[in-house]
Amino acid sequence: MTSTSLTPQSAIRQQAAVSRLTAEYRADTPFVAEPRPRLSWVTATDSIGWQQSQAELRITRGGAVESVVQDGPDSVLVEWPFGSIAAGDCVQVEVRVTGNDGGTTDWSAPLALVGGFVDGPWQAEAIGLPSPAGEEPPLGQPGQLRYEFTVGEGLAKATLFATAHGVYQAEINGTEVDDHVLKPGWTAYADRLNHETTDVTALLTPGPNAIGIWLAGGWFTEKYGFHGFAKPVYGEQPAVKVELQLEYTDGTRETVASGPDWRSTTAGPLVSSGIYAGEAFDARRAEAGWSEPGFDDAHWLPAPLTEGDWAEATPAIAPPVRRIEELPVREVLTTPSGATVLDFGQNLVGRLRIRVTGEAGRTIILRHAEVLEDGELSLRPLRQAAATDTYTLAGAGVAENGEGADGAEVWEPRFTFHGFRYAQVDNWPGDLDPAAITAVVIHNDMRRTGWFECSDPLLNRLHENALWGMRGNFLALPTDCPQRDERLGWTGDIQVFSPTASYLYDSLGFLGSWLQDLALEQGHREGVVPIIVPSVLGMLESPVAAWGDAATVVPWVLFERFGDTGLLRRQYTSMRDWADALLKVRDSSGLWQGQMQLGDWLDPAAPPDKPGAARTHGDIVASAYLFRSLDLVAQAAAVLGNDADHGTYATLAEETRQAFLAEYVTPAGRMVSDAQTAYSLVLMFGISTDPSQRQALGDRLAELARLGGYRIATGFVGTPLIADALTVTGHLDAAERLLTQTECPSWLYPVTQGATTIWERWDSILEDGSVNPGEMTSFNHYALGAIADWMHRTVAGLALAAPGYRKLRIAPRPLNSLTHASTSHETPYGLARVAWRRAGDRILVDATVPPGTTALVSLPDRSAEFVVGSGRHSWDVPDAEPAAEPGAVSLHSPLADIMDDPAAYAAVWQAIDAHDPAGAAAFRKDTVWYRQTTLDQSLLFTQPAVKADIAAALAALSDGRSARTPANS
Repeated sequence: MTSTSLTPQSAIRQQAAVSRLTAEYRADTPFVAEPRPRLSWVTATDSIGWQQSQAELRITRGGAVESVVQDGPDSVLVEWPFGSIAAGDCVQVEVRVTGNDGGTTDWSAPLALVGGFVDGPWQAEAIGLPSPAGEEPPLGQPGQLRYEFTVGEGLAKATLFATAHGVYQAEINGTEVDDHVLKPGWTAYADRLNHETTDVTALLTPGPNAIGIWLAGGWFTEKYGFHGFAKPVYGEQPAVKVELQLEYTDGTRETVASGPDWRSTTAGPLVSSGIYAGEAFDARRAEAGWSEPGFDDAHWLPAPLTEGDWAEATPAIAPPVRRIEELPVREVLTTPSGATVLDFGQNLVGRLRIRVTGEAGRTIILRHAEVLEDGELSLRPLRQAAATDTYTLAGAGVAENGEGADGAEVWEPRFTFHGFRYAQVDNWPGDLDPAAITAVVIHNDMRRTGWFECSDPLLNRLHENALWGMRGNFLALPTDCPQRDERLGWTGDIQVFSPTASYLYDSLGFLGSWLQDLALEQGHREGVVPIIVPSVLGMLESPVAAWGDAATVVPWVLFERFGDTGLLRRQYTSMRDWADALLKVRDSSGLWQGQMQLGDWLDPAAPPDKPGAARTHGDIVASAYLFRSLDLVAQAAAVLGNDADHGTYATLAEETRQAFLAEYVTPAGRMVSDAQTAYSLVLMFGISTDPSQRQALGDRLAELARLGGYRIATGFVGTPLIADALTVTGHLDAAERLLTQTECPSWLYPVTQGATTIWERWDSILEDGSVNPGEMTSFNHYALGAIADWMHRTVAGLALAAPGYRKLRIAPRPLNSLTHASTSHETPYGLARVAWRRAGDRILVDATVPPGTTALVSLPDRSAEFVVGSGRHSWDVPDAEPAAEPGAVSLHSPLADIMDDPAAYAAVWQAIDAHDPAGAAAFRKDTVWYRQTTLDQSLLFTQPAVKADIAAALAALSDGRSARTPANS
């Protein structure tokens, strides 16, 4: 092995500098949600082995300056060292650090922070929209509200606070106050509301001013449920609270608050709006200047005060939903029925923005779908979601969003979103110019932190699909899917995907916010976590394994990935309450058995109408997760210094572990459910600890993978675990075959079918091109994309070795089918990167270790592990011992040998396909690749001609191999 540490060629070393300073990891807003925010900073330096030895923090508050010196290396989520920030107070914080090289940085750029919370109770009253005279308003009737007020001279600061039962946007003097979308998001409304805090000083002028509110029902008034039983859960009409605080240079303060003196209307251009239904907008009903002073609102009605309880509104800790990206039309299609369909080339979540000119009263209809079937929009997978937007032209070149430079009307839906790649456009005036329609991608504006690339374009597309799946489902909360009449916070999906999510994006604030709702919902159910958070279905109120375990798994993942002990402490009661709820259903043997479970959901072997009928028994899944949660509570207690709880739950976990082994695992390393998920659970949860037993379990897992033709045989529970389970037991080659398989079911089968996101079912599109007839057929379900985390950690080789990446693990395991791979991750300490490539019989590895961290290195040649400090490093090591050249194959070769020889496998199926493609496809699915059965003993073929062709193909392959020499092999 050769090793070098790389430094810039310049003779002058770059001086260290603080490159990033944040409060609670957020850089998108100066407003902080609490008076004592934790601080984090990143130091940029090329010094090898650099470590922080001291940090000096400085705060400027009202002209006074205070500084604090802290010794040691801590630079991530450092506790606030100053006096609390009061509501509305403005401070500036700076930091400079001294390293172990003796150098001290300059002061960082100042970080402005403002107390973004309301001091005391809100003065605002909840107001809604008027009911039509003598009529009952439709569910979730949208509308507008307005109020005029006077601003005096000497305004120093104006801060807008607002929240809603529904979704809203505020305008001041005709200008939207921010670029946020679908505020305030979806929370457990009965217990928690988010409020916005926005600096609107620049929008106000001395004298008359006006504030306007667009308001719709959003998630608050949506109907939830399946099979025709959907109903509203929270309320039937939206309402809003608005509080505008004005501060003047002479110290006086005024508050403009919502109340019955505001005016409202439902006769505006926003005719209807729903999350599932879509939005209808009639530009003829738009009133110019409605949110500006001087507008005549005599025909509007007083805003009614609304009844009902409102939860306390607290500042949002997740980044807001924004318009993130815009995609142009890739292709304009004409369907067999003659409809015009736009293909955007990417399954995305958002809505369309149109620019149109036409006669008044013409209504354009926009329908959305993820896929086509028989050349038309495939709408059946949307179930009851209409996913249709309509725009009726004003005919005067003026629209709600303003007039285009060419006099066109410009419109984008405001309070809905769709999951789609294709959009059908009906009743467009004249010829449709594809440049007139743009797809607008929306999701929570999290910072991208993870990347992966390799030599296989299919794997690159798979990783990209996982990324887009996350983007589409991280909108207000982690949903299962974004397109049909569901879009719910299923706990099982994020439980398995949270490691991948924490690598790809800075998801700490987003998931931390959702975990607050989980704990609140759990508090109403004696510790039981509902399968959906927020809980709107009222089903499965008893504990469900792998779903409810999000209460323990997600906080632990966030602690590991971000080093956030504070979040772990905040969620600890929730973690423990879930464990205690499980102890109530644990039987006398110490296991969780005999109860309804979702189990290894969507195992490919499960019938379409019974997605929980998996090969791994639900009791095994439940008992494995019982151990997992008890063990995580014990580990969390240890981190938090709760020795009593640590001892209690560690003992309970050990009792369950021993009971599990006694009940479900034989001494020889076989499991009662001889299925891949069962073995993966035992290996990856640490239930089996005996080395020889673990090896036997891993060997059997690899054998099962081969017997199944290296096609996926796991569901939601097992799929995120199996590649790791194979890897840790020495079967990287089997994990590679699973990853690179393109036959159905596999990770790459959807990629070969044109998928641009992760599917819910492995065969959401069947091999004949038709859409899966099952009721649950989503083309954007991120859970099975959890394999991306293994690609980061194993294929490319970058993982954590200590919470928050204070210590990294660099351990690339090159796959035989790849020539290079790389990954990078923006850790809390800075950018880490690992890249490897093959060069002849060598593997070259390059790595970047962020300042303030170290890395445990395990190179591909499996030489001794060692530790390096920060900086750039490179190693040159021998490639792994190449696999022996496959030998001669024939009709007398065992099926296992054919399966483990990709060239022979391909030759066999090519010969069969030439005679009977349909029959070959059926054989391919049904074949079990036994170790002892030979090819001519199997039922792969019955016709002499097929047998002769296979024999000839294998003979040709064997002859070619025997003719090779070591020099040209």
